[in-house]
Amino acid sequence: MDTLTALALTGLLAITSFVPRASFILWLHRVKLPITVQRALRFVPAAVFTALFVPELVFAGGTLDIGLHNAKLVAGCAAIGMAVVVRNPLATILVGMAALHLARNFLAV
Repeated sequence: MDTLTALALTGLLAITSFVPRASFILWLHRVKLPITVQRALRFVPAAVFTALFVPELVFAGGTLDIGLHNAKLVAGCAAIGMAVVVRNPLATILVGMAALHLARNFLAV
C-alpha cells in the first residue's frame, strides 16, 4: 500500500469515527432530555461494564464455570469486594491481580 492510500484511508476512518460522535454534540446540544431518561442514563456505564466483564469471569472455554477452581471468578469477586469497601481504583486493581495470581497458583485443579 502506498503512502497516499494509507493517508486517505486513515483520514476517511477518522472522519467516519468522528462524525457520528460529534453529531450528538453539535446537533442535539439544545435537546432537553426528560428527567426519567437522565436518571436511566446514569446506569449505562455500570451496565456496559457488567456486560463486558461478567461473561469473561463466569465462562471458561465456552462453558459456564462457577466455582472456586475458576481463578478469574475468584479474582473478580475479590476485586469487586475491594472496590465496594475502599472505592480506590488502584487498590482494586492490585487486589484483583494478587487474587488472580494466588488463585491460579493455589486453587488450580
